Amino acid sequence: MFLKHKPTGRLVEVLSLNDLFNPYHTRLVGRFHYGEEIQDPEQLPKAEFVFPSGEALPRCWLDPHYRDEQVFARRVGPKR
Repeated sequence: MFLKHKPTGRLVEVLSLNDLFNPYHTRLVGRFHYGEEIQDPEQLPKAEFVFPSGEALPRCWLDPHYRDEQVFARRVGPKR
């Protein structure tokens, strides 16, 4: 999968999809795509990426607590 690195605007091939999808992992392994030679893999902060279209990554990939409010509300029940 390719993502855009916000600070550089370059495409990065994500080599560790598990790191990308796991919200508890803050870094991923990727390889920049520029020049004629294949670049070495690097660990990069996941927060620095967007889709090539410029759309942000889903919150569930970045925030391990993205559903805490919904879960808490369900456990407590409706307010009376």
